Amino acid sequence: MNLSITNFDSYQEKYQQSIKNPDQFWEVIASQFKWQKKWDKVCSWDFNQVDIKWFEGAKLNITENCLDRHLPQKANDIAIIWEPSEPGQPFIQLTYQQLYEQVCQTCSMLKELGIEKGDRVCLYMPMVPELLIAVLACARIGAVHTVVFGGFSANALAERIDDAGCKLLITTDGAKRGHKIIPFKQIVDEALALSKHIEKTLVYRHLGEKCAMQQGRDIWWHELSQNQPSEFIAVAMDAEDPLFILYTSGSTGKPKGVVHTCAGYMVWTAFTFQNVFQYKEGEVFWCSADIGWITGHSYLTYGPLLSGATTLMFEGIPTYPDASRFWQVIERHRVNIFYTAPTAIRSLMAHGTTLPEQFEMESLSVLGTVGEPINEEAWQWYFNYIGKRRCPIVDTWWQTETGGIMIAGLAGVTPQKPTFASYPLPGVQPILVNENGKEITEPSTNGYLCIKYPWPGMLRTTYGDHERCIQTYFSTFPGLYFTGDGAFRDELGMYRINGRVDDVINVSGHRFGTAEIENAINLHPNAIESAVVGYPHDIKGEGIYAYVIFEQNEINEEQLIHEIKDLVIKQIGKIAQPDYIQLVQGLPKTRSGKIMRRILRKIAAGQYDELGDTSTLLNPECIEFLKEGQKSLMTSS
Repeated sequence: MNLSITNFDSYQEKYQQSIKNPDQFWEVIASQFKWQKKWDKVCSWDFNQVDIKWFEGAKLNITENCLDRHLPQKANDIAIIWEPSEPGQPFIQLTYQQLYEQVCQTCSMLKELGIEKGDRVCLYMPMVPELLIAVLACARIGAVHTVVFGGFSANALAERIDDAGCKLLITTDGAKRGHKIIPFKQIVDEALALSKHIEKTLVYRHLGEKCAMQQGRDIWWHELSQNQPSEFIAVAMDAEDPLFILYTSGSTGKPKGVVHTCAGYMVWTAFTFQNVFQYKEGEVFWCSADIGWITGHSYLTYGPLLSGATTLMFEGIPTYPDASRFWQVIERHRVNIFYTAPTAIRSLMAHGTTLPEQFEMESLSVLGTVGEPINEEAWQWYFNYIGKRRCPIVDTWWQTETGGIMIAGLAGVTPQKPTFASYPLPGVQPILVNENGKEITEPSTNGYLCIKYPWPGMLRTTYGDHERCIQTYFSTFPGLYFTGDGAFRDELGMYRINGRVDDVINVSGHRFGTAEIENAINLHPNAIESAVVGYPHDIKGEGIYAYVIFEQNEINEEQLIHEIKDLVIKQIGKIAQPDYIQLVQGLPKTRSGKIMRRILRKIAAGQYDELGDTSTLLNPECIEFLKEGQKSLMTSS
């Protein structure tokens, strides 16, 4: 597929076309794909009821565009490179033909296990090729995949299985993460003791670890895969059939299943991948995200494969066995485009410039960041020492709910400005509004970031609870999609994302609802009430700070903090563990009983002089105790 945006003038031209006549614009983009039946209507929408349809009436299968479409010209081209967690171990390459055959064989396995169109399949796996293969197999057979990140606990896994009503779970015996062995199958067994939905479990033998196999439920991947046919006819899907459910945290306790559909998501991920990264034939693209997150869905799996690219999958972590691991992988595989998180960049910055200078990374042509706003120091280090001042950086803003990149520079095409996500992509119509929902039109201004017109990759609903979708994203400012982020727009129309304005914390690019963590803390018998806020963190961007009111009986405070952390790990996973837990006797509240989180955020950040007016609080006397406790915590750490 040829790129249509090659310079700033063509960007401006295409952007205006996409705004003035969006149906015509997207019809041209979509016509480049393989459709079993063309659409009757490009787009119909109603933001009030969140009734959005793209390419209505069309029939397709996304895997025919990821695989079959490329075989005549690309059968022997590399589709996937898999780099194992241990350096020096053999890597795996799969051509488009090999990937096609393995996906088809896996489809036959799914069919043998009773999976049909519309069934939900949960995948809880490390970053092995079989995870990507299973994702595509679900899509080809018409099943709805829901990938759960391997860092989540058994409780969190069970909650997602039950919410989606999953029939099959696919996992592994275990995985290596740094120095540790993660017992995936054991965690699955714990989750299935809490959930009754799963009928079968398919287990891929990855490490050769011993694990319990329940007769009649658990099946080995390698046994079922024997003698499966290497052809499988892709199931015809309606344009608006669900493709996948991906769970994301919100400002209420229960994670919500964001639903993306087949046609719009396909068109959006391919279009954004090709234009943002300016991908060229034969280049090696490396997105370092786990497939358990939306970034891994859109820019490790679907976007690259829809574009006939070579996508690199990495099982390891950036600091194992040392902080040169990323640079080793780039050198080993001659990576051209590298897309990673600011958290990873900041953690590697701490090790200086000596390590990256030891590796030959002249193959790099484009760098990207994702998951959170990047600070200027990290941007400059990335640009100067990794890109050697010759690689443009695309600082991409988007969300699980948007399906793909919304605001970003186009590599080497649009101007770049450190800390700014840059300009909206064609088809994206962002606006800034004030607290009353009135549009702010003047330049150099801050506001709440909203989108006023649909784009193909946007969410369609939250699984099983459409009203929640309406209330979460479309009720704050009626007629607009509210992103939950604040933003600044400069005099040139470039956007800088300021971060969340709701009760969601962005930790290393992973979003956690404060209520979700509070619910876990409050399960402790000695916890009376808790309040969780984000605070500035040098590496992670935001850290998690928890204030906990506890029963003042004879209790070891150090032990209580340890138990609370363990409880959060058990309920959600280690990635949601609070960095600091401050035991308190009271929380600042209004006379109506509302916790003043604004004040708690300022105290957690040590910004004591920025608390604002506290005279209207029900209990202003607690402020000094909170300050002293925060100082003590920071001093002791």
